[in-house]
Parts: sequence; structure tokens; C-alpha cells
Amino acid sequence: MIGKRLFLVAVFLAGCGAGKRNEKAPAAPTVTAADDAPPRFAELGSCVLESGERIEDCRIAYRTLGTLDATKSNVIVVPTWFTGTTKGLVGMIPGFVDTKRFYVVLVDSLGNGVSSSPSNSKRQPRLAFPKFTVHDMVESQKRFLEEVLGVHHVRVVMGLSMGGMQAFDWAVSHPEFMDAFVSIVGTPQLASNDLLLWTTELHALESDVAYRNGDYEGMPVLRAVHDIHQLALTTPSYRSKETSRDGFAKWLATEEADASFDWNDRRRQLEAMLAHDVARGTTLSVAASKVKAKALVVVSERDQMVAPEPSKTFAKLLSAQLVVLDTPCGHLALGCEGAKAADAVKSFLSTLGR
Repeated sequence: MIGKRLFLVAVFLAGCGAGKRNEKAPAAPTVTAADDAPPRFAELGSCVLESGERIEDCRIAYRTLGTLDATKSNVIVVPTWFTGTTKGLVGMIPGFVDTKRFYVVLVDSLGNGVSSSPSNSKRQPRLAFPKFTVHDMVESQKRFLEEVLGVHHVRVVMGLSMGGMQAFDWAVSHPEFMDAFVSIVGTPQLASNDLLLWTTELHALESDVAYRNGDYEGMPVLRAVHDIHQLALTTPSYRSKETSRDGFAKWLATEEADASFDWNDRRRQLEAMLAHDVARGTTLSVAASKVKAKALVVVSERDQMVAPEPSKTFAKLLSAQLVVLDTPCGHLALGCEGAKAADAVKSFLSTLGR
């Protein structure tokens, strides 16, 4: 599962150092990697979605790192990746961002099982929870920042994978809200192969007898969903090297048994990614013309889960800095070239000035 894998990348980067190998708003607490306090919750009432539907009792979970300055001008917003939580980001961010300079707000994206999701909604449980989009994630985050933290402009929006998708949406939808954005293995729109992957995974989930159209009991193992995901997470050469033929069955059984993320939550986030496209019926060129923020775009050349080409195109349209990671780790490129990515991010942030 991508959430677990990216969490392990975060642990790696935190452990060895990414720079080595990888009304009046209430005061928010400072959280560090060593002091992993529970998340705080912002109660937003009703969140109106692009579809016109509403998430009732809408709440956004968040954690913070660093200290908010007197003018609230040092904020970096980091939304979570697919199936990820802010708990997985806490140990990772200090390897990329100077938390003595910046106030980093880690935000749990809709549908991740912490913020409002099918698995935790009392009024709209399971598939009664409405479909939402990546743009809806962004809009809920903007409301949280403005209504709860009293923040109306941020220095940077930065995200990894689906978090990068949100960063692109932020930049196009709210160009005045930030000075810069960073996408790491994200995309402004899904390429056709991405659509094929995520559609196949969604179909596997929906058609599994154990899923029972979202009315399952406990946490069933949906093997096909796991297997499809594993096929695209890295590259064939990486898997062949890391897992021996004799050890394959044990490895696969271990992966398939690791079902910790609610399937309805996964379904709604999958559907959100499938609908993601900052062009919104136009072109990437039109979308890019709306962006005013400075940008850093990091892609993985051999990514088979989120194709790098749309990000490369968007970066060129923006005349933005583009960093290409070329590793058999594929979508998990930070696990192989975390140092290169972290150095690029730190260097980019240093150009923003005080």
C-alpha cells in the first residue's frame, strides 16, 4: 500500500537524514518528530463539494512543526499523499524544511481516515459519504487555514504524490495564496497510463466479493488490489532484484496481509485522483497561465504509478525548476534518491528570502 511505503520512506529519511542518503486564530501546538502528539481537529461544519453535495460535520486534522511568526508570514502547507496521514509526515519534513525558519502545517487530506472520511463519519458512513475531488481537498484546506488558523497567505504549498497533485491544484485555483509550490512525484493531470492503473485498481476493489459493495465486515484482504498496486509502485528491475524467486510467495503474502487502510476511504481517494485535472476541460497551457507562484517540480523518470510527463510539461510552461530522479525505485524514488530531492527542496526554499 502506497501509504505504508511512503511512510517507510519518511522513516528512512528521518533516521539517516534526507540530506545524507534521504476571528482570532488559536495558537497551534508545536510538534516535533520526537514529540509526536495527536493531531488537532478543525471543525468546519458543512463542506460544500464541487458536485454540489456536502460533507456534514466536516473536520480537518492537522499537526504543526515550528513556530508561527507574529505576522503569520512563514507558513508552509503540506497535505498528505494517497492513504497517507500527517503522522507519516512528521518525521520526514525536517529533512526537507528548516522548521526553525518556517511554520509547517501538515494537513490530513479528506478521506484519509483521520480527517472526514467514510470510515469515521457518523452522519454519512461508508458509501453514504459523498464522492469528493482533489480540488475539494484543497478547498477544505483553504477554509481551515483561513477560518481556524487565520492564515490568508502562505509561503509554500508542498506535497508528495497525491500531495503533489494538491499542490498543483492549489497553484492553479488560488494563485495569489502562495509564493511558491513544490510537487514531488505528483502531477497536474493523470496520464492515460495513470488512468488505466487507478481505474484497474478501483475495478478490482469494487468487484471483490469480500468488499460487498462497501458493506464489508472487519478488514478483508482484497488481494487483487494489493497486487495491482505493487506492480506499479516500483519497477520490474527493482522487484526482481529485491525479491528472490524463492522468497516471492512469502513477500507477496506479507504485502497482501498488510491491510490497515479502510477500503471505502481508499475508494473515495482513488475516485478523487481519477478526476484530478488542473486543466479542467481546457489545456495545461491555459492552467499554467493562471499560476503566479514560483515552482519546484520533482519527478521520477521511471515512475510507473504517476507518469512524469505531465509534470515535465507543466514545469516547462512555467519555466520552473525541474529535478529528475532516475532510479529503479520508481514512484518510491525518495527511497533511493532522497538526498537529491531534499537538497533541491532546501535550496529552492532558500531562494524565497525572508
